[in-house]
Amino acid sequence: MQITVKIYRHIPGVDTQPRYDEYTLDVDPKERILDLLENIKGFKDGTLAFRRSCAHGVCGSDAMRINGRNRLACKVLVQDLDTDQIVIEPIIGLDVIKDLIVDMDPFFEQYRSVLPYLINDDPLPADGKERLQSQEQRARFDDTTKCILCAACTTACPPFWANRKYVGPAAIVNAHRFIFDSRDHGAEQRLSRLSEPDGVWRCRTVFNCTEACPREIKITQAIAEVKEVLASGKINYKGVQIGPERVGSG
Repeated sequence: MQITVKIYRHIPGVDTQPRYDEYTLDVDPKERILDLLENIKGFKDGTLAFRRSCAHGVCGSDAMRINGRNRLACKVLVQDLDTDQIVIEPIIGLDVIKDLIVDMDPFFEQYRSVLPYLINDDPLPADGKERLQSQEQRARFDDTTKCILCAACTTACPPFWANRKYVGPAAIVNAHRFIFDSRDHGAEQRLSRLSEPDGVWRCRTVFNCTEACPREIKITQAIAEVKEVLASGKINYKGVQIGPERVGSG
C-alpha cells in the first residue's frame, strides 16, 4: 500500500519555526512505524533525527506521538492505524532538541527525586543470602515493575503540560514499586516528596497516562494507591501486611 508520512521537523535556534515534511512510501501493512522512519532516514532524508535502540518495546527510547497518541514506534504497525496518512510528532511537554528528539533530563530528574532504588540499611541475613519476601508480597507491586521509562505516560498528562514541576505519572509509578516492597525502608522519604505541592496530589485522574502506557501498567490505579497511603498512613493491601510500619501518621 502507498502511504503519506508527515513528520515534525525543527531545530531550535536554527529554524525560525517548526515545519512538517511529507514523504510518500510504498509499505507493507505489517511494517512498523520505526521501519518507516528508518526507511526515510536511510533512503530519503538522512537529516531526520529520532531515538531508537532495542526496537522491541523494551528500551522505551522511541516514544513519540503517532496520529495524536503517545506510542512506541517499534510497537505500532501501519495496519494498526487504519489510514494512509500518518503524522509523527515529538512527545509533548519536553523541549525539542531536534525533530523527534526531546530533552529527557527534566523527566529523569523527577524520576530520581522519588529515590527509585531499594533502601534498607539492616544487616543482611546471617546466611548471607537475599532478603526474602512471600509471593503475595512480591505480587503486590509486580505491575509497577514493568515501567521502561519511555515517558509516554508523563508526556500524555495534562497536569504535566500545565506545570512541568509536577513529578509526573512515571515517577509516581516507580515510587509505588518501592513503597509497596516489603524489603524497603524508604517509604517515608518517598511519600514526603510525593506529598509536596507538585507531587501526587496534582494528579487529576484523567487516565491519559494509563491509555498511553505501552506496557499496560495500571498507572491511574497505582497513583490512587499512593494517595491512599498518604491519606491513611498505612501500607497494607487486602489484609496482607507487606512490610513493617514505615509511614508516619502524616
